[in-house]
Amino acid sequence: MKKIFLYILLLPTILFGQDYLSRQLEYADNLFSSKLYYDAITEYKRLQFFDTEKKYSDEIKYKIGMCYKNGAKFADAIKYFSLAEKEAVKPEDVFEIKTQIIRTNILRRTTDRAHQLLDDLEKDYRFADKTKNIDYWRGWTYMFADDWENAANSFAKADSTSQLKTLAEQTDDEKYSLTFAKFSSYILPGCGQIYTGNYLSGFLSLGWNVLWGYLTFDAFNSNRLFDGFAIGSLLWMRFYRGNVQNTEKFVREKNLIIANKTLRYIQNNYEGLKP
Repeated sequence: MKKIFLYILLLPTILFGQDYLSRQLEYADNLFSSKLYYDAITEYKRLQFFDTEKKYSDEIKYKIGMCYKNGAKFADAIKYFSLAEKEAVKPEDVFEIKTQIIRTNILRRTTDRAHQLLDDLEKDYRFADKTKNIDYWRGWTYMFADDWENAANSFAKADSTSQLKTLAEQTDDEKYSLTFAKFSSYILPGCGQIYTGNYLSGFLSLGWNVLWGYLTFDAFNSNRLFDGFAIGSLLWMRFYRGNVQNTEKFVREKNLIIANKTLRYIQNNYEGLKP
């Protein structure tokens, strides 16, 4: 009888506490929905302090991680996602959290870590039915690593008709071949610059190499060995190496422009899931 009486006395306090926690969670969620991420973090941590029974513990950590991720605090986001993963029980919750960790690694361009985590997901028997999801995020990982060919292949595995697959293929086709550009520059100085559309630089490289090459051979033919070595090593080889170095620089610059153009288009126009 005394226990029942004590329970009746404590019931309002228990109900009030539960009601406070749910209202606090709702308030923090509203701040998150309004994109007030750092205010939301404060309220989630307040809820965490009063949630002595850890009723919302894993949910709080996950949502704090989402706040940090949206605020571009990626290291903090991964920390809280990892804490939430340890407390998650349902396989679907574990997969969602692991995916968020991968997406955060993609955003901060730690692509090796993202690939490692994706490999771990593929090996986990619990997620045997999630191969398309894994291929989808692997495609994003390759894309942010500027590997558009493998990105296209991964997106094709996830969905052979996807817009991202098409964009990745187009970008890979548009990019300049560094191997071809450097090889052609070794064979004919200036050719690599011309290949990338830098015609003035290409013709100047060709002209200087022809000039100093001619002067080098002329010096040797005239038995002016010192002049031949001096001109050849100091001038001709300088312009020859510079021609190859400029080619590599131009290719990287052009490819960066092409890749960034695609990424901006995806950011502004793609309506599917993004990291």
